[in-house]
Amino acid sequence: MIHLTAPFTEEKIRALKVGDAVEITGVLFTGRDAVHKYLAKGGELPPGVNLRDGIIYHCGPVVLKDAASQWKVVAAGPTTSIREEPYQAGIIEKFGVRGVIGKGGMGDRTLAACKASGAVYLHAIGGAAQVLAEKITAVRNVYLMDKFGSPEAIWELQVERFPVVVTMDAHGRSLHQEVFAASSAELAKRL
Repeated sequence: MIHLTAPFTEEKIRALKVGDAVEITGVLFTGRDAVHKYLAKGGELPPGVNLRDGIIYHCGPVVLKDAASQWKVVAAGPTTSIREEPYQAGIIEKFGVRGVIGKGGMGDRTLAACKASGAVYLHAIGGAAQVLAEKITAVRNVYLMDKFGSPEAIWELQVERFPVVVTMDAHGRSLHQEVFAASSAELAKRL
């Protein structure tokens, strides 16, 4: 297990390889469809959000206020990432993003941006939303809630030992492509 702690420097990220199991400690910013489309069309990040050397989590967390009126994440499962493929490469390049967390992998444009910019795609466990929420130690802030609503807002989350697996690395390797190619070859043998 590799313990990846902030700051998420290019050196640390380029040292990661497909298949590495990683535990992240630091800050994640959530971002789903609305945020990606907004940024891709020239929208500005709100003051306080700095994605340079940061990690975007494709997640629409379930967040409630506790008795002390503090935000608490009760579920934080990954969203299917391929929906962000039209936007992700440009966002990685423009904002200096070092990591993207989601599920299901991403396409060729994102893989090329990871290689060029020194970023990785990290696969989180689908179906484990409550377990992943336990790794979130604090909600530091929320941005664009009025514009996009809770699931599409940018949540700034402090995490400790958040578990992921590298499935696309900064060297041009994609586990998703490898599995697809192997599956296609096996299917061709059987047809």
